[in-house]
Amino acid sequence: MELKKNSNVTRFFSPYFKDLDFPLFAAIVAVSIISILNLYGIGGVDSPYFIRQVIIVAAGAILMVLMSFFNYRYLKNYSFPVLLLYGIGILLLLITLAESPIRGARAWIVVAGYTFEPAELMKLALIIVMAKYFSQRHIHINQFHHIVISGLYLLVPLGIILLQPDLGSASTLLIIWGGMLIASGINKRHLFLLLSIGVVTAYLSWAFVLKDYQKERLIAFANPYKDPTGIGYNIIQSKIAIGSGYWVGNGLGNGSQATLRFLPEPHNDFVFAAFAEQFGLVGVLALIGLIIMILMRILRIGERSNNNFGKLFAIGFALFILTHAIISAAVNIGLMPITGIPFPFLSAGGSNLLTLMVGLGLLQGIKRYG
Repeated sequence: MELKKNSNVTRFFSPYFKDLDFPLFAAIVAVSIISILNLYGIGGVDSPYFIRQVIIVAAGAILMVLMSFFNYRYLKNYSFPVLLLYGIGILLLLITLAESPIRGARAWIVVAGYTFEPAELMKLALIIVMAKYFSQRHIHINQFHHIVISGLYLLVPLGIILLQPDLGSASTLLIIWGGMLIASGINKRHLFLLLSIGVVTAYLSWAFVLKDYQKERLIAFANPYKDPTGIGYNIIQSKIAIGSGYWVGNGLGNGSQATLRFLPEPHNDFVFAAFAEQFGLVGVLALIGLIIMILMRILRIGERSNNNFGKLFAIGFALFILTHAIISAAVNIGLMPITGIPFPFLSAGGSNLLTLMVGLGLLQGIKRYG
């Protein structure tokens, strides 16, 4: 009886593992375990962040498996599901504007005490929309009106996110769009024009759009010791936490900056610093190695895809992960102003992690269905 039960389980999972990109799967499992251990070290087994992370990782793994059986060609060949996902993302972003601010931004929807950040879903939706749009028009991408139309798909969610305001997510959307546009073969003159428009827009935004507290946050990283107990406090504590980790870290649960609450937001915005404090440079290099492995396997799947949709989706999703990792790490070590971008897989909170798992499931589907 037991042998028959085990045989049924094997038959159930064998279709998944047969076409699985196992190195990608193993790297995801490893970095997910690291995230759980890191949050355990910050708050212990009774920490709500730890318990929630365990649940979210489990739910994310299930989502990834289920999405790997979804035939992505429905997104490639039909516009309705793509536009439906995009429309849902826009609607959820609009709902956030009616919510009460959390840490100065209306970026979350709160339901029964649980928060959801629609900007994360919107990033995935934009990748899918751009992959579909550019894959159908890659031959004519040199025609400027295609750049304008794709830009309109970007500007709608971008405008709403800036109203929240969430500069980190807005920057991520811009990088995803720009990177996928370049990968599609944009004309160099058009690229130069877009970069010029971007520089002018950035200057005008600084001069007339950004509020004083946003400007202070943007310049605090240059000299945090000018106001060490105010606007520069977060960056200073983050640097102390990272520096105290040295080569091998202080050990699991022994990061004093995080556990004694000197480090602000050790579960989210400054989770990279909390990780470095516990596991040191060796742990950081291992984490970076896993992220690089995930990115390489994603791009490998895209490279082997037999259509442009799969190739462009892989590029866009790799940019999603890479942008989050670089910005979050740079903020933690004081190389960029504080943006509130979660570190992929490591940060607590389900919106980013669940979105990543859905996207990774789609990528496994691209490998499965070609």
